[in-house]
Amino acid sequence: MASMTQKPDIGLKRLDFTLKDQNGKKFTLSDMKGKRVLLSFHPLAWTSVCSGQMKSLEEHHDALDSLNTVAVGISVDSVPCKKAWADHLDIKKTSLLSDFWPHGGVAQAYGAFIEQEGFAERVNILIDEHQTVIFVKEYERLSLPDMDQILDLLRHMNKCTPTIGFLSPG
Repeated sequence: MASMTQKPDIGLKRLDFTLKDQNGKKFTLSDMKGKRVLLSFHPLAWTSVCSGQMKSLEEHHDALDSLNTVAVGISVDSVPCKKAWADHLDIKKTSLLSDFWPHGGVAQAYGAFIEQEGFAERVNILIDEHQTVIFVKEYERLSLPDMDQILDLLRHMNKCTPTIGFLSPG
């Protein structure tokens, strides 16, 4: 694998950012407080594995939503490029975020940027409801991330999360 900057440690409080999606709408991580967020970094739009990665996020959107999770795809491509690509892939529910300027700034902050290549590596980072990094996985450039692994982790977290309730006097 190509060398990259340091990936965030588990337990790190999220590094806030605002990026525009394929429709020019701003996505701010801190606005997602109370939800889990899957940051799915990918090298470049219009490549086969990246297309598969984004289609997988779209296909699993409802399952992720039921697990209180918002998934976003992030690459250094521009907003117009992301728009054309999302339309081509028929992506309607998933935000494809443009980390175009400053070039790869969010990918750099999360340790997913490959300086010598000028784009992000394929990395999934999961942030919990309290905005803490709880999962980081780097994938081979030509490997599609395993969404079943992410969904299994989220389901397990739901089982382990204690339910807070009140007992009525009785």
